[in-house]
Amino acid sequence: MSDTARAADGDGVPFSSTAVPAVGTVLSAIVLVALLVPVRSGADDLALWVAAATAVVTTGTFLARRHALLERRVAGPVAVGSSLLVVLLSGYVITQGSLGSVVVPGLEWSISLLFVAFFVAVGCVGVGVADHAGISAQGLRRRLGRTVEMMIVGAGGLVGITIASIFLSLPVQLTGGDAPELLWTVIEYLAFVVGLGGVAVGYLAFRERDLSFIDLERPTARTVGWIVVGLVVILGANVGLSALMGLLGIESSEHTTTQRAVENPDLLFVIIPAMLLIVGPFEELLYRNIVQKSLYETFSRYGAVVVASVVFTAVHILAYATAGPDRILASLSLLFVLSLILGFVYERTENLLVPALVHGCYNATVFAMLFV
Repeated sequence: MSDTARAADGDGVPFSSTAVPAVGTVLSAIVLVALLVPVRSGADDLALWVAAATAVVTTGTFLARRHALLERRVAGPVAVGSSLLVVLLSGYVITQGSLGSVVVPGLEWSISLLFVAFFVAVGCVGVGVADHAGISAQGLRRRLGRTVEMMIVGAGGLVGITIASIFLSLPVQLTGGDAPELLWTVIEYLAFVVGLGGVAVGYLAFRERDLSFIDLERPTARTVGWIVVGLVVILGANVGLSALMGLLGIESSEHTTTQRAVENPDLLFVIIPAMLLIVGPFEELLYRNIVQKSLYETFSRYGAVVVASVVFTAVHILAYATAGPDRILASLSLLFVLSLILGFVYERTENLLVPALVHGCYNATVFAMLFV
């Protein structure tokens, strides 16, 4: 099928082969400027210089596509690869404590240009994939709209937990609010059940779907096998990536729950069972069975896994906000990879039980290690 025939995303809508590359050109130009300003200001990090040079390649590739100088099958992999390299390099520079901050004239706001480069380069990866797949501008807008919708659903989970926590804590508050931390922790996890479960059911009702949308089946030998494989892979990925980050001198921040458990080990008697029975199952219910499965309607299966992992990672920003932005980014990057694994095992099995148990067992194991 030629570039100008029709959209490859199933729309059957005629499209201009230049529309999506034009978007990529604008985004990659923003990335390039965001990287060149720190370079011109005297930043001497080699990774930053390489990122800027790679951004030039990305911009040139999208421009060549924009003017029909390169075919999709050639330009797509180059644009995606170079954009992904910019993401990795700019992210690495950020984890080393360099933010490339500038003050906005007249507003006195400080903006990190490297964060701008990092996040906009992520967008370039998506646009590169879309252009390579022959997706129309209309198809790109549909995917962006669905992504925003799922971001709202994901954020709604946090809001639901907060509201549920307020109502569940009312009896304690009315009696003076003087309760042991252990009781507050129990209330916190009950709020997970009510908040995440309520948002999941509410979204199903909003989309006029019934509970049959929830992929919950009895365990089989295949299910057990996937649970074991998933747990081994996710634990191995955690150990391997943590070791790699250590070699690169990248420090991560601790989850707020981890800090509380270190300060009060008795909380682990509530936290560990809750991770297995509540956090794993209910987070996977919302972010995999609801968010990821809903994305199947608009994205490819693996595209849905990636976007759902972005949503899952984004809603955990506050949980890791215990240090500077460099450490937060390092922790969220690790979380994103672990989320990809959970999304993959769910996509392969189409059974919520698998990612729920892998997630729960992984979290429980991590916290159990605090006993050692």
